[in-house]
Amino acid sequence: MAPWRKTDKERHGVAIYNFQGSGAQHLTLQIGDVVRIQETCGDWYRGYLIKHKMSQGIFPTSFIHLKEVTVEKRRNIENIIPAEIPLAQEVATTLWEWGSIWKQLYVASKKERFLQVQSMMYDLMEWRSQLLSGTLPKDELKELKQKVTSKIDFGNKILELDLIVRDEDGNILDPDNTSVISLFHAHEEATHKITERIKEETCKDQPDYGIYSRISSSPTHSLYVFVRNFVCRIGEDAELFMSLYDPHKQMVISENYLVRWGSKGFPKEIEMLNNLKVVFTDLGNKDLNRDKIFLICQIVRIGKMDLKDINVKKCTQGLRRPFGVAVMDITDIIKGKAESDEEKQHFIPFHPVSAENDFLHSLLGKVIASKGDSGGQGLWVTMKMLVGDIIQIRKDYPHLVDRTTVVARKLGFPEIIMPGDVRNDIYITLLQGDFDKYTKTTQRNVEVIMCVCTEDGNVLPNAICVGAGDKAMNEYHSVVYYQVKQPRWMETVKVAVPIEDMQRIHLRFMFRHRSSLESKDKGEKNFAMSYVKLMKEDGTTLQDGYHELVVLKGDSKKMEDASAYLTLPSYRYHVENKGATLSRSSSSVGGLSVSSRDVFSISILVCSTKLTQNVGLLGLLKWRMRPQLLQENLEKLKIVDGEEVVKFLQDTLDALFNIMMEHAQSNEYDILVFDALIYIIGLIADRKFQHFNTVLEAYIQQHFSATLAYKKLMTVLKTYLDTSSRGEQCEPILRTLKALEYVFKFIVRSRRLFSQLYEGKEQMEFEESMRRLFESINNLMKSQHKTTILLQVAALKYIPSVLHDVETVFDAKLLSQLLYEFYTCIPPVKLQKQKVQSMNEIVQSNLFKKQARSRLRLS
Repeated sequence: MAPWRKTDKERHGVAIYNFQGSGAQHLTLQIGDVVRIQETCGDWYRGYLIKHKMSQGIFPTSFIHLKEVTVEKRRNIENIIPAEIPLAQEVATTLWEWGSIWKQLYVASKKERFLQVQSMMYDLMEWRSQLLSGTLPKDELKELKQKVTSKIDFGNKILELDLIVRDEDGNILDPDNTSVISLFHAHEEATHKITERIKEETCKDQPDYGIYSRISSSPTHSLYVFVRNFVCRIGEDAELFMSLYDPHKQMVISENYLVRWGSKGFPKEIEMLNNLKVVFTDLGNKDLNRDKIFLICQIVRIGKMDLKDINVKKCTQGLRRPFGVAVMDITDIIKGKAESDEEKQHFIPFHPVSAENDFLHSLLGKVIASKGDSGGQGLWVTMKMLVGDIIQIRKDYPHLVDRTTVVARKLGFPEIIMPGDVRNDIYITLLQGDFDKYTKTTQRNVEVIMCVCTEDGNVLPNAICVGAGDKAMNEYHSVVYYQVKQPRWMETVKVAVPIEDMQRIHLRFMFRHRSSLESKDKGEKNFAMSYVKLMKEDGTTLQDGYHELVVLKGDSKKMEDASAYLTLPSYRYHVENKGATLSRSSSSVGGLSVSSRDVFSISILVCSTKLTQNVGLLGLLKWRMRPQLLQENLEKLKIVDGEEVVKFLQDTLDALFNIMMEHAQSNEYDILVFDALIYIIGLIADRKFQHFNTVLEAYIQQHFSATLAYKKLMTVLKTYLDTSSRGEQCEPILRTLKALEYVFKFIVRSRRLFSQLYEGKEQMEFEESMRRLFESINNLMKSQHKTTILLQVAALKYIPSVLHDVETVFDAKLLSQLLYEFYTCIPPVKLQKQKVQSMNEIVQSNLFKKQARSRLRLS
């Protein structure tokens, strides 16, 4: 028999089968027993049980799974710590604990609960294996950890075991290093989460409630799409325009993702094979609440007028012609109600145009209404719904989205516009036209050629983008519909030019008849044109929406002469308002005249964080240009539409604080700026704009830079409080009290910046000003005037919200004393309910958690 050999290092293992020893030297094992292995001989180990060292003996090696562990020795007691992630250890401990209860449930014949625990244990065992595999990408590991901790907490709750409290990352809180109050709040939060989870578990109507909950609770969402293949017999090059579509409003809601497909059945750029990925981002909760959302693909072929024409040499080439569409209802995927797996392939069937003059937009509606047979042709895609904006998803889903992944933004602003998200995109949609054939025997094959021109008529290079993922171009050529009097293009392109160029540019649209035969097509010239300026005389941009443009006819060379056409009207309503009848005698200059028979219309959508469509807001943003109107523009801000203000939140706040800083030696505009700031904070408190709280927080921490603002803000606030305490009329005070949290955030941030810049100077002056400010608040609470009752209620409600920031720059003991006076200066029988609610908020603040806090007598 082979000799026994001592192990070269401490080895530990776990029993994976029960072993019933038959001999005196055998060590009986149960599944899960941890053993210390001391010697080995062939197929046998010798060692002892960790939990009972006196139980020693031999046992088969095949019954043991070896584990890497760390051994800590304290006072001759061995503490075995598995060398695996803490959550995997927790799962093992949980399974051990649940296992004994599971057996008891079986004995007690509680079948339903027995099966429930069994199912949860199977889940935990499978997830533990995944945790230990080390193969999961970052985003899936994070998601799995959330599922594991949620399942453990849920199971412990229904089995009436101790509640485990965790931090934000799911780690168990150490009671020795966590304050009692923090533990209490953690227990409260954990209990709430588990209660919500129990509700979810009992909800039978929602098959995947967890995914739906995560998606619906986030303000920003993105859809990842990977085009795997396009199977379609075209024989010519093609353009695939993919976008998100709302069928009820019959409108595209995202930028196009453009894939250029070759005639050989591969991407035109062969290196893009297996890399055709796009993220449709900026989707908000309003988008998720749409009744239906489709992923659509409009296919345009590039080649001959008639695909059936076999005489290739005589045909005009390079024409953009309608070919077909592919559509897929992705509503359930967008809302998180259906499987969202980046590995699952979806087939989107292709539907061709039935006639050469079928409009692609009309075909979309027909296909969505009644699905037909695709003949096996179409798109193969995979897709996954991602939670977060583009910055967040690049961080959370690096295996899906990287710097090379194409980003297609929403047509319009996201629900939250973060500071630093500078955008100046103008979306132009060619809607429709109505063109007379004049001397031609048949209707025209109209092509629209669009370009961006300077005031002298030169084309601005690379100013037009047809779709995300494609290179910018100098001019855009529309799809050509065959012999149609009233073409409906419904094609959207993006114009992106520097802000400084906006005032001097305009869009020029040329209309040309395209012939099927190359010999005839070469002789064709532009038969008409339209133009429109993107900026109005008052400095605002063109209004969003529908615009019907004048069609100008005449000398084709004059159509490229900006000095000729820019003197003529641009909009039809301009001509009509001047009393013209749109006849042959209408306006004409240098060989160009207004056409009475032809019509052309476009729509515009401005997505710019620098250009506004509101005159009042523009006056404030550009206040230095006309400083004599500053007071008027500050007062006008209160009547500017809230959506326009939050859209330009950073620039508006910058303007307000620049005004304050540049008039540091004067108080001329302090009250007006303060009132404007209160108006903006009030807007963000509105439910409609509540998501912009995050934006305001980010602005204060990352972009706000007014070092002297705290002095002026505190002065105006104190003035308002003192005026109200005397019972005098002070109209803005109630709105100011409601905005206290953010007023103090600005004060504290400004003081911090000042202190950093001047190395802590004027600290005593600041603390004295803060003390006097709180005394003014307390004076308001003492006031016996009837007009102050509502203000006292508001102060009790909103004062607790300022403590988090104030206590970081102000002495905690003095602040506690001022708070004590704040509550005690109100008569005991007055506002009792409001006082208790306010005190409850105070108790939960950081001030109360400080070890060196003063003795607050809040009773």
